[in-house]
Amino acid sequence: MQNRAKAKAATYSNGQSIVLGAGLIVGAAIWAGQVFAQDGETVIVSHGYSNFDELMYPAGFAHLDYVNPEAPKGGEISQWSQGTFDSFNMSTRKGTPAALATIGYESILVGTADDPYGAYCYLCTTLEYPESRDWVVFNLRDDVTFSDGTPMTAEDLAFTFNLYLAQGITEYREVYSQFIEAVEVLGPYKIKFSFTQDAPRRDVVTWVGGTSAFSKAWFEETGARLDESTDSPFLATGPYLLDSVDIGRQIIYRKDPNWWGADQPLNVGRNNFETIRVEYFADSSAAFEGFKSGAYTFRVENSSKEWATGYNFPALDNGWVKKEELPNGSIGSAQAFVFNLDRPQWQDARVREAVGLMFNFEWSNESLFYGLYQRVNSFWQNSDLEAKGAPTTGELAILTPLVEEGLLPATILTDDAVLAPLSSTTTRPLDRGNLRRASALLDAAGWLAGDDGVRRKDGQTLDAVFLQYSPQFDRIVNPMIENLERLGVNAKLERVDTSQYVERRRSGDFDLVNHTLTQGFEPGQQLRQWFGTEAADDSSRNIMRLRSPAVDRMIDAVVAAETLADIQTASKALDRVLRAEGFWVPQWFKGAHTVAYYDQYRYPETLPPFALGSLDFWWYDAQAAAALKDAGAFQ
Repeated sequence: MQNRAKAKAATYSNGQSIVLGAGLIVGAAIWAGQVFAQDGETVIVSHGYSNFDELMYPAGFAHLDYVNPEAPKGGEISQWSQGTFDSFNMSTRKGTPAALATIGYESILVGTADDPYGAYCYLCTTLEYPESRDWVVFNLRDDVTFSDGTPMTAEDLAFTFNLYLAQGITEYREVYSQFIEAVEVLGPYKIKFSFTQDAPRRDVVTWVGGTSAFSKAWFEETGARLDESTDSPFLATGPYLLDSVDIGRQIIYRKDPNWWGADQPLNVGRNNFETIRVEYFADSSAAFEGFKSGAYTFRVENSSKEWATGYNFPALDNGWVKKEELPNGSIGSAQAFVFNLDRPQWQDARVREAVGLMFNFEWSNESLFYGLYQRVNSFWQNSDLEAKGAPTTGELAILTPLVEEGLLPATILTDDAVLAPLSSTTTRPLDRGNLRRASALLDAAGWLAGDDGVRRKDGQTLDAVFLQYSPQFDRIVNPMIENLERLGVNAKLERVDTSQYVERRRSGDFDLVNHTLTQGFEPGQQLRQWFGTEAADDSSRNIMRLRSPAVDRMIDAVVAAETLADIQTASKALDRVLRAEGFWVPQWFKGAHTVAYYDQYRYPETLPPFALGSLDFWWYDAQAAAALKDAGAFQ
């Protein structure tokens, strides 16, 4: 079973086609568990849940395939973050959250880095659900404790679930509150979730299975709230605790010596570091200098310029630092500039298209990125959910009714999926052909150039302000701004500190801003938070404020899909419609992890397809660390 599932995950991650039997709607947890009758209904009992095919790991497995079960424990790994922070609560709009603020939180079910569809009992021993999935019961472990030593019970999970529905971020409450009928504590270690008739059945088990474990007694005693900023994490059950904090400068998390889950099969070979340290820097240049001097020891390199030209410092030359490109089988990152669609100037698709034509990726990749990137076109780049070419027969069946209702143009049925615009030149930032196309689009939209070359409509200039916080992006944004100025757009870069950046993205106080909209292998109800009208007014995901009846209907089709083939078809159709909406200027993605680290860390010989795992299943080599220290690697 495991070999077959591993082949499935590897094949899927390479973007090849998968065909599964049509009878796998409920999930092959049926084969992994027991079946019995209750009130005339078939009930499935299993150690995990999957909507498709068999679970990759059988009941009673010893450890995950991709970990080193003998990995030594101890040592420290350190990384960097930019800006500052003043809160440890990720579930509120108040404050700027700290890096790794949820590192100590655990949920009822968990996924793995090699099974894109499976969810496994973690805080539970088994789960029970009927074929209708009208409800699910979790039989909880009786040995789980919070970090203060008190036991975790069903009451704590019921409390946490209801807390999110009452005090969670608006986009979550708006989408999910309508899907729960009841939460019942059936015993100290048994909890039942019942779902409304309208709840999407493919999502319900994993949705409630993602409930974190917070202490009801601690919340009641402290008066803490989910919608307020906090100066420390909530009391939870996980492997790491906040050890020390220097607000805005440094955070250290330390392994809980009494952590209940150290020997749980899902944890064997994981959570290996004694401490995890995060150093904060004002900008990426200062952070890179800090890495060179050993101020922190592990770096995921996101700058193509630094990767191509910056790694020539002594610590690398003498072998203290390793520089590696490691495989990444995840969906390609859908990174982009997104428009704030609430701004009047961006409500005309022709204007948005004109702005997008002024980003010359081909020149940027050759001149700025050293050829390390590829252009992103899809929200499911490099996967079986990416729309390509003209619609398939299955896509047409979904799209045609929306065309007949006037929600989509007829061209969506015949045209190829929208691709990011190409530039014909890599020798200069401005492509004159694209400039002419953009000029014609703005003329048609009524934005006409005056004697001063600036475009106006109804007396208003066409303004485009790029909101940024990192100087690292200046060299990318400024050439685009110069191109926009040639077009007659009053464009500029506005760089603010991290706190302002976070708040202005949340509140919609921007014209264009960076966003990453990458989706998962099994899209469902969470799409409403990313693209749904109900999340447009107050969202950390639908920050472009997209309100599209066609997109809403397409999301319905994806949520309703049950077989893997149907999900792939519906997702391709949605991808096609989202790309046609044109609310983004696609940027780029990279098909590998580019990392540099001091040569005191080790990782399994074969990495899983969907995670780098540097804070998860890597480990510390104490002997190598001692050699580095003796050699003077750390100043």
